[in-house]
Amino acid sequence: MSTPATTPAAKSGATPALDLAGIDLHYGYVRALAGIDFTVEPGEVVGLLGDNGAGKSTLLKVMSGAHRPSEGTIKVHGREVSFHSPSDASAAGIQMVYQDLALVDAQDISTNLNIGREILRKGPLGWMGFVDHKAMRKRSEIELDRLGVRTAPMTRLTEMLSGGQRQVVAVARSAIRVSGESNGVLLLDEPTAALGYEQTRLVEGLIRRMAEQGIAIVLVTHNLPLCYEVADRVVVLNRGRKVADVPMEGTDPDHIVGWITGARASMFDAVP
Repeated sequence: MSTPATTPAAKSGATPALDLAGIDLHYGYVRALAGIDFTVEPGEVVGLLGDNGAGKSTLLKVMSGAHRPSEGTIKVHGREVSFHSPSDASAAGIQMVYQDLALVDAQDISTNLNIGREILRKGPLGWMGFVDHKAMRKRSEIELDRLGVRTAPMTRLTEMLSGGQRQVVAVARSAIRVSGESNGVLLLDEPTAALGYEQTRLVEGLIRRMAEQGIAIVLVTHNLPLCYEVADRVVVLNRGRKVADVPMEGTDPDHIVGWITGARASMFDAVP
């Protein structure tokens, strides 16, 4: 089949928040990613789907700076970048939320939200590294209000939270870092994998609110109903190749499953 003239994202004419072109990644003689083109615009939620081994996690690691592509270019808000580490991606406005959440259970919500950007106390105590917990709690409350997040009190230990609340804290922590005048990109790796129905709804609401505020979101998931709830568009990978890039609205779930399993032909010409 021939390649479509434009992908759904390209039709709006907006500068993508994240734009990957011709991404190849080799592990020795193994080609893990083959000529991947991928875009996500500010305020857009793009679901990244595929079976195990399709290349989703590998592509996410390229976006987050954990892996360097063998070929291809990466642009953030139209500016070409080269990531040598996750800290480079973070500095460019890309935040990754991993499945293990990376929360400190023995600390409260406010401390977890402020990891790496602590407010020091004024005067000699600040010079000695003492943090201002009251100021951090106040800032956290303001930031969560801006995101429309309602969770437990800032002083509650993270280990006392439900699974959904923990996920919300992890996602909100990254969202705070990419929100502002130049909204960044949030990468979510299976954010509802271990959650029940009500907890999943909590995370869905947060994803929608973040998108409404202009944050670009890439959502890796096996949960197709979640994509229909929150995603504007879905990109499907199969054995390291992009086989579909379609809007969620009006797309038959059976077609998506067909692309995931390989039962349905790719929308694109085969990559050499």
